[in-house]
Amino acid sequence: MLIDTHAHLDYPDYDPDRPDVLQRAVDAGVTRLISIGTDVESSQRAVKLAEAYPFVYAAVGVHPNEAENCSSDFIERVRSLTSHPKVVAIGEVGLDYHRLPEPEKCAANQARQAEVFEAQLRLASEVGLNVVIHQRDSWDDTLKILTSWTGRLRGVFHCFGGTMAQAQEVFSKGHLVSFTGIVTFKNAAQVQESARALSQDHFMVETDCPYLAPVPFRGKRCEPAYTRLVAEKIAALRGTTLEEIARQTTLTAESFFRFNKNRS
Repeated sequence: MLIDTHAHLDYPDYDPDRPDVLQRAVDAGVTRLISIGTDVESSQRAVKLAEAYPFVYAAVGVHPNEAENCSSDFIERVRSLTSHPKVVAIGEVGLDYHRLPEPEKCAANQARQAEVFEAQLRLASEVGLNVVIHQRDSWDDTLKILTSWTGRLRGVFHCFGGTMAQAQEVFSKGHLVSFTGIVTFKNAAQVQESARALSQDHFMVETDCPYLAPVPFRGKRCEPAYTRLVAEKIAALRGTTLEEIARQTTLTAESFFRFNKNRS
């Protein structure tokens, strides 16, 4: 039993063969997956996929790269989706400074990202959901904003690629991390060290598909079935079995996302 905790199943990459992609996931032992929204429309599609497939769930939210483009009523539109019983998180939300606009617009963009991020943290706290965190080149600012919500919600730093010191900072505030196919890359020593050393209840596994396909599929379209390859690599790094990684990451994901459970 594996859970792909972060997939973009609504993307057009899967339009030609989505049912086959999902069947391959089931055949690989992926019993549940979460389709992650990146804007309101993507979130709506994620919910529809969750309605269509019993083992698919949804996270709804606005990605930081979409912050400038989202409508003035975005938070109410996201809120309207959170009442759906298969919506298990707000996400993905956060800050991304990797591709900021020209200098004269940079400060305004960062401010808008922070505004959209905080609005969604507030929503998550109000509706009793945890959050899926995206951060890229924005570690200090992301932690600074999230710190004020300590004790009111939890987050998972998806696609974690940081140091053990950063991981410990995350855990000290009650949050988790999640590993992708990056952990299988030859040049991923830092990520591999984190995956090797972390406490077994502090991490989950994901694909972030269609991105970041693990070895031996690196550079190709990623699929939820490849969650198994991520888990196998982590098991090898930790000197344990795939079954143990699957068991523990499933328990962690079930506790964090509370599938089919009362949110109170």
